[in-house]
Amino acid sequence: MNLPTSIEITEVSPRDGLQNQSSVITTKTKIAFVDALSKTGLQRIEVSSFVNPKWVPQLADAAEVFSGIIRSGNVKYSALVPNEQGWERAMEVGVDEIGLMTSASETFCKRNTNTSIADSIERIKPLVESAKANGVGTRGYVSCVVACPYEGEVDSGHVRSVVKQLLDIGVENISLGETIGVAVPSDIARLYDALEGVLSPEQSILHLHDTRGTALACVLSAMQLGVRRFDASSGGLGGCPYAPGAAGNLATEDLVYFANRMGIDTGVHLAQLISATRIIEESLDSPLKSRVYRALSCQDPSS
Repeated sequence: MNLPTSIEITEVSPRDGLQNQSSVITTKTKIAFVDALSKTGLQRIEVSSFVNPKWVPQLADAAEVFSGIIRSGNVKYSALVPNEQGWERAMEVGVDEIGLMTSASETFCKRNTNTSIADSIERIKPLVESAKANGVGTRGYVSCVVACPYEGEVDSGHVRSVVKQLLDIGVENISLGETIGVAVPSDIARLYDALEGVLSPEQSILHLHDTRGTALACVLSAMQLGVRRFDASSGGLGGCPYAPGAAGNLATEDLVYFANRMGIDTGVHLAQLISATRIIEESLDSPLKSRVYRALSCQDPSS
């Protein structure tokens, strides 16, 4: 089946997973959650976002969370940074990598970043330069690579153009966001066909939502194309405030179980992951949707 021997997972639940939650999660709980995730074998964790608190109140305590966590030498800790003010705050707490936002959809970009695609890339340029000068990694998030909640299907040529511009200004890693969770395997094939010669599957990161239950099918298709890096969220936490109707992210437990059963190494201990997820579920208004988490949370996950 031309599958990889291993994949790398970036855990995005502390930021992307929590940003849309209505119940207030305490700083103490967030710290405990990240500390537990750090013990699972995950190598990358997106801890928070240094966005203006009035836009995302849930993440107003980003600096406090970063200052409170116990960092593992085996984990890189990142944060979303929307502008220079956010970058300055992120630099003060010593992030390992910054996430930078743009989109392949003009309408979504304006809703999500309050600017056009072209202006969002101009805003990113000085952040990339400063991050490089300070030895901090950079990741470019490209939203709506398959479809947009406002514009419908997105032209893959737009995705190619945006990705090329990000690479041209020195962004090191590109995360391709299937923001509303409508993709099927043929969409993933179409996406990577359009990126040929600009960004190879092996160089990319795929960020899937699971609104229609097709995320794992897309994972398998992506793996067969050569994708080796995926974003995922514990318990399937997530949803974007600017993408009406979009459900949570691909659940980390589902991805780890799937990979394990296929003989693909993730480096993640499933039992410890489920224990970490339980910490955050206790602070939420409703049960988490991860199928594997629900199936195994009350029993021995190794069975």
